[in-house]
Amino acid sequence: MPPEEAKAGSGTPPLPAYAKLAAEIRDQIVSGALKPGDQLPTEPELSSRYNVSRNTAREAMRVLASQGMLRVKRGVSGGLFVTHPAPDEISTSLQANIDLLTAGAQLPVSALVEVREMLEIPAAELAALRRTDEEVAVIRATLFRPDTVDTSLIFTYNRDFHAGLLAAHNPLLTLVAQPVFNILEDRILRDRASGRFWQQVDHDHREILSYVEARDQAGAREATRAHLWNLKSNYPRLDRDNIDA
Repeated sequence: MPPEEAKAGSGTPPLPAYAKLAAEIRDQIVSGALKPGDQLPTEPELSSRYNVSRNTAREAMRVLASQGMLRVKRGVSGGLFVTHPAPDEISTSLQANIDLLTAGAQLPVSALVEVREMLEIPAAELAALRRTDEEVAVIRATLFRPDTVDTSLIFTYNRDFHAGLLAAHNPLLTLVAQPVFNILEDRILRDRASGRFWQQVDHDHREILSYVEARDQAGAREATRAHLWNLKSNYPRLDRDNIDA
């Protein structure tokens, strides 16, 4: 059996052999040593080259494929090929990992809102700077009147409003912020939100959009800051994890 585990030193335990191999190949992809379209060696060749078992090589390739860095091509000319993950794959993977952190460490809602503040307040400022008339129209279509809209749709409108703000010609903002928003949305018990809560959300959204439409960066920034502060003050009583505790 090939030596697959480094001897344990002081501090953190060693990574499993498959994780070490996955990290090594991932580094080659990120550095450009392996480029999209390059074919990886076969499983036996990987096992021999990296001095690991075939099971370890197989598991490492499975990890990289799940991260969108490898694709499997079937058939005579098939094999494992390097690829770059699509933005939605990265976002999904990030959300899954934050979900695990939230469940394992009991990450409070306040921490998630703080991350939203770091991302969405500058994003609103960028939206005011860069917005097009078409983008304003898309955001406007997400506005709702709490007393006239089906309550089951309110979260969809709410999500789409913030997604519209994040789409400020910087896809990285959406990629990073959307998973945090989705996790936070999942933790909020919508049936406990009062009509007054949603009226405040509707008011805040309309105010933010008015500043974005007017290209008022400072106004959009401060209106978004006030909106997230309002959410932060209400979220503890709507937090599923806090209520279930």
